[in-house]
Amino acid sequence: MNTQRSNSSNRRFQRVPMRARLGLAMRRSMSYGELGDIEPVLQGQGLALAPISTGDATLSINGVTVMATAKVADVENGSVAGLVLPDTDLDEAANDEFNALVKAALDKGVPILAFGGAIADAARVMGARVESVADMPAAVIGGEDITPVRTREQLALVASTLGQAA
Repeated sequence: MNTQRSNSSNRRFQRVPMRARLGLAMRRSMSYGELGDIEPVLQGQGLALAPISTGDATLSINGVTVMATAKVADVENGSVAGLVLPDTDLDEAANDEFNALVKAALDKGVPILAFGGAIADAARVMGARVESVADMPAAVIGGEDITPVRTREQLALVASTLGQAA
């Protein structure tokens, strides 16, 4: 009994080491819909989110200023293992930056995790039929494929493959 107690008290919380960064297209009122807060799922798979501005250089959300830590160039040069596109409303200026970011990811073969309306926005950029993605809460986009992600478990499985050496 004492051995069990001492062994369990020696266990400490250990953070999963970060093995890769994902670019996060930052906008106001971002949402991951049915999947809720996805950051713990991604962190649990060793992934960190690097905000990318698709508008103003800095973004203030609920009084907290989030600085951009990645750029489109990070997508183009392979410094990020994927791109995360939350559901959000895009104004016209942000739409151009968003489209450039998605196009860069598609051109470089960087996988995209898109949520809600961002799936249709990314589908438009890649020339896919928007109607085919209307009911997806999330999707992974790679090459010419858009694959639905319907649960946090599926998201964790997809995340576990990002940033792995080919």
